[in-house]
Amino acid sequence: MSKVTTHRLKATKLVYTLNYLAERSRMNSRMIGQNVAGHRFFSISGCQCSRAPPQRKSTPVVHIPGLEPITYADRMHYVPGLAKPVFPRWERGWHDPHHRLGPKDEEMPLHKEKPCYIFHQRTSVLEGVRQALWLTKSKPIKGLPSHISSLAEDTANQVENQDERVQQAIKHARFWDTTEIRPDRQRFCPVLLEDLLHLCGTIQAKHPALGRRMAAENYSLAACWNRGDDLFQVRGKNGLLLSSASPLPAVAGKEEVASTADHVLETFYPISPTIDLQRTHVYQEKSCTGFREGYPYPHAHTLFLLETGQTPRLGPEQLRAKTIMFAFGNALARAQAFYGTQPQVLEQPVVVQGVATNGRVFQFVVLQLNTTELGTDAGVKNMVWLEEDLSLYDYAKVRPLIKKKVVQVPAGLAGYRADTFKKFLALYLHGVVRCITAISRDAYDAWATGRGAFQLHGISSGDRRVNNNRVATKGSFSPQSSIHCASRRSSGSLLFTGRDLIASICLSSI
Repeated sequence: MSKVTTHRLKATKLVYTLNYLAERSRMNSRMIGQNVAGHRFFSISGCQCSRAPPQRKSTPVVHIPGLEPITYADRMHYVPGLAKPVFPRWERGWHDPHHRLGPKDEEMPLHKEKPCYIFHQRTSVLEGVRQALWLTKSKPIKGLPSHISSLAEDTANQVENQDERVQQAIKHARFWDTTEIRPDRQRFCPVLLEDLLHLCGTIQAKHPALGRRMAAENYSLAACWNRGDDLFQVRGKNGLLLSSASPLPAVAGKEEVASTADHVLETFYPISPTIDLQRTHVYQEKSCTGFREGYPYPHAHTLFLLETGQTPRLGPEQLRAKTIMFAFGNALARAQAFYGTQPQVLEQPVVVQGVATNGRVFQFVVLQLNTTELGTDAGVKNMVWLEEDLSLYDYAKVRPLIKKKVVQVPAGLAGYRADTFKKFLALYLHGVVRCITAISRDAYDAWATGRGAFQLHGISSGDRRVNNNRVATKGSFSPQSSIHCASRRSSGSLLFTGRDLIASICLSSI
């Protein structure tokens, strides 16, 4: 290397050093007198980062009874040794909405001494489902009810080309609705839910009763109840509510409801049941479904909740708890509207379903409100059926995932699971299609020949006796034959698959 080149390199290094020192001096001059605690300058090393100056401790004001402090208020400037004056608050004399201070909590007309614990849209409870079950006094049951599961397995209730159209709905939400490589949940979750609901609505020609439903969004709910010595309330806007003109039939019969009195609620001591709930002294004890009186669809059918990744981000456990709480709030508000606010065991239970999803994993909840006596742990309990963590698909990628030159996940939709949408559709059809699991041949002969009445088991609205004088049959009984029946409440076909057992009967409400 020549001497000229070496000299030029040394000069360049000197210029860079001078520029760095000048920049550092300007930075230090700007930070003089400022609190730089927590500042990290990545252009310099950590050892050269300035330390924050110690914060000044405020001197407490001492009030001596009978003595008036001498201040420098009259001199209009600071005087060492004299106390700082305290001036009265300056009033503008006119109403300024931008600089208005609200009244204190104690001065508000709705202020009460007893606190209220509120569960709202942004609540994330620590104990998840266990805490929600204790707050709602509910007995958990794993899996969906049997008659809803049978609806999911019946091919007669499925959409034409169902799997192909569901995959198209997923691709529309993940690929075709946006140009982003990886869209966020806030974008594709609502689109996917709307597409799935639209797909479920295409079978309205088979089941005209689906036309007596209405979807409502951004409605406000309020339901209040006492649990032990504390007052709780579910309040606020929550998801998309599918309402119906007729209520959902009871899932469990009277005997099964009465047996819940022996169930012992699970506790999570020493953690308080009110943890993570908003505590307030300013509230109003009211029960409101969110709809005016005379609304043609007053009965809640299914509540759809979306986890779009906004703060606070809810995990699967917290999302299930949120679904249980808001389904319970909808059921309680309607029970109090129909039966009054007096705690009691309901003659006709109120059933509300819940579906929660983050765009890929679905949570299904069916809640049956049996009682509004929630003060103590004794007596009849409410019932909650849970179906947890059902994935609709595994991956939906615009570009393939490649590691070490090997394609781990191909581009497009991968890992589609048809059973998840079948259960989604079964919940949607609940209340429209009623399924009877099995009846014996002797029972059918007694019904067809008019020798008496028989018991239908497995019907979604509980056990119901059907008398021969109300049912007219057409056709004759033979193995693997179809016999049509009609009654005042239902119509459909009875399909026989064996000589001694009628396998399944599906009745469509008129």
